[in-house]
Amino acid sequence: MQILQQIFFILLVAISVWLFAKKAKEIRRNILLGVDENLNDRPAERWKNLLLLALGQKKMFRYPLVAFMHFIIYAGFIIINIEVLEIVLDGVFGTHRMFAGTLGGLYSFLINFFEILAIGVVTVCIAFLIRRNILKLNRFMKHELDGWPRSDANYILLTEIILMTLFLTMNSADRALQLQGSEHYIDHGNFVLSGLFASSLQHLSSSTLISIERTCWWLHITGIFAFLNYLPYSKHLHILLAFPNAYYGQLQPKGKMENMQNVQNEVTYMFKPELAPTVASETTPKFGAKDIFDLSWKNLLDAYSCTECGRCTVACPANKTGKLLNPRKIMMDTRDRMEEVGRNINANKIFTADNKTLLHDYITTEELRACTTCNACVEECPVSISPLDIILELRRSLVMEESNAPAEWNAMFSNIENNFAPWKFSPDERDKWAEEMKAES
Repeated sequence: MQILQQIFFILLVAISVWLFAKKAKEIRRNILLGVDENLNDRPAERWKNLLLLALGQKKMFRYPLVAFMHFIIYAGFIIINIEVLEIVLDGVFGTHRMFAGTLGGLYSFLINFFEILAIGVVTVCIAFLIRRNILKLNRFMKHELDGWPRSDANYILLTEIILMTLFLTMNSADRALQLQGSEHYIDHGNFVLSGLFASSLQHLSSSTLISIERTCWWLHITGIFAFLNYLPYSKHLHILLAFPNAYYGQLQPKGKMENMQNVQNEVTYMFKPELAPTVASETTPKFGAKDIFDLSWKNLLDAYSCTECGRCTVACPANKTGKLLNPRKIMMDTRDRMEEVGRNINANKIFTADNKTLLHDYITTEELRACTTCNACVEECPVSISPLDIILELRRSLVMEESNAPAEWNAMFSNIENNFAPWKFSPDERDKWAEEMKAES
């Protein structure tokens, strides 16, 4: 019987890891559909960002109470996985609490710490469910979260509560069996929380307690593997991608716009014709981005890393004044388009034109024009996402590929072209106002 359980458990682990690896490979492929971009400079600063932003959640602590609650869930996810390692090894080798004998008194300390953390996770998850579904904070009620995205957040919180409850129930039944001197359940010392709960289970028979303990053990570890394979389909993929996204975050000053090399070359050739290539290029350069293939791989990593927290949208002045621009929706639309392209590739082996593009089919002209490029969304994002980079590239495509710009912009472009400034004054008359003021004085 024991060997059959071990075989079943090993199959569970193998299938879960294979399914996760398969989806992870698809996500990596989708991200690499973007244009190559070298972001390996200044490694010391990048590691610092990873530690402060991803691991330390530095930006979250602008809001201390929420940051503290989020940190409890985050710490629970990472630290309790140490206990999961023991469960996995026990399942593979048919042992029970493998680390207990090796760690001695430290083992009881760790389990006590995990249990306190588990209670904290349950409490915080309930608080977050209340914030989302009873208090209904405004940023969680936006239309882009209607349907699956809003349900996704609730499913994750409920799953965390169930997993932590199973963990505590498993330990309580285990402790009760230890107190009864049941075989294989060696007394490893009292556990702070499950020890209290164990007293209420003492009246149950050993066989009943073993059934409770084993059922919770199997449901807990199966739930964790199910959670692992749910992550790639959920906004909670940021739990994993926040680390590389923070590392590869942009290091240049906020608001600095990258020159378009093709345009810069054309200006250079105007002033220095001798530098112009003698043979015309066979490919026509693209200006800006119309679809995900024109964005950089970092832009696409940003989209997969989005937590859908909505802090970017709350900070956006255009959104506050009722305009259509919504930075969170920009990231969600980019991710949705990537997933659609990914399904296309899965079905056809290569991407087959579907007469859709990120620009127009997902993100509208009106959204893009509303952006003031103030960088509020970039500054607010806790995991170094830049909706502004995507907005600028799509807007460049609108203006430079489609000549699609408002009349006010076209007037400014014409003035810059003819007068070398946004204003409708010739260069010779530009300082005339100063002379008039001097004359009046």
